[in-house]
Amino acid sequence: MENLLNSGIPIILAFQSLGEWLLVPMELFSFLGTEDFYILAIPILYWSIDSALALRVGVIMLLSSGVNTIFKFAFHAPRPYWVNTDVNALSAESSFGVPSGHAQNAIAIWGMVGSYFRNKWAWAVAVFFILGISLSRLYLAVHFPFDTVLGLLIGFLLLWVVNRAWNPVAQWAQKQALGKQIFSALAGSLMLIFVGGFVAWIFRDWTMPTAWLQNAARAGGEAPHPFSLSGIISSAGTLFGLFAGLAWIDQYGGFKASGSSKERFLRYLVGLVGLIIIYIGLKVVFPSGENFIAFLFRYLRYSLLGFWVSGGAPFIFLKLNLTDSSKQ
Repeated sequence: MENLLNSGIPIILAFQSLGEWLLVPMELFSFLGTEDFYILAIPILYWSIDSALALRVGVIMLLSSGVNTIFKFAFHAPRPYWVNTDVNALSAESSFGVPSGHAQNAIAIWGMVGSYFRNKWAWAVAVFFILGISLSRLYLAVHFPFDTVLGLLIGFLLLWVVNRAWNPVAQWAQKQALGKQIFSALAGSLMLIFVGGFVAWIFRDWTMPTAWLQNAARAGGEAPHPFSLSGIISSAGTLFGLFAGLAWIDQYGGFKASGSSKERFLRYLVGLVGLIIIYIGLKVVFPSGENFIAFLFRYLRYSLLGFWVSGGAPFIFLKLNLTDSSKQ
């Protein structure tokens, strides 16, 4: 594995040698693969543009993030600047490097957009962002080429599975009672956490090489904490909340992102208030850290976040006459 990863160092150096003028666009592409971006983008897509597309994008993003964490635990491989001081670390990450989460999420999410619209322009946009996000991680020296290629392959496989399973699973869920839908969502999200925790437990005695820690410290930024369960708990909690909110709002006729431009704008403003309270406000109030209590509250906060997006906010929109139910 080490030789395979190091074989990509010349590619990273060649890419970085193109000049500093690429730094800003590469950082922008990289931002498009972060949690902060998705927290802002998916709600506006769900509430104000196309709720069906947003649901597909949200689900595959959360699944991809959880699966990526599991693979990172299993490979427990370094990032370029952890092992090679020749590369210029233009960003810093605390998790393992293989596979690239940005690349995996990029092909899963933008591939979902392309497959949803099924026209050449949508695919052209999708390919543009997939390549831009993937290449940005090489330029910033936070991934080897192998990380990126493997991330793209896993993301593509996940995209294929989700697209094949979407309609059968949706049809099954619609036939179930509310309680069973919520229980199934809870069980699925906890299973994701269990698998991640089990893989981390298998490698509980593994120790990060001192050289990795020293090189990471020289680069600055957040110190490596590669076996953290925080990420997969966030993904699993949001996934549960998203499905629970979707099942609950269906009892009131469902939700669709229709209406005038004014209604769409007001929906996002109203929804954004709740989003900030849950995402930022509860983060300040709830305990943090790598312990059971902190994990429990993190799961609760992200569950509320997902529920707010798919159920809580749409319920308020219906009460304020800012939208019609999807069944009208």
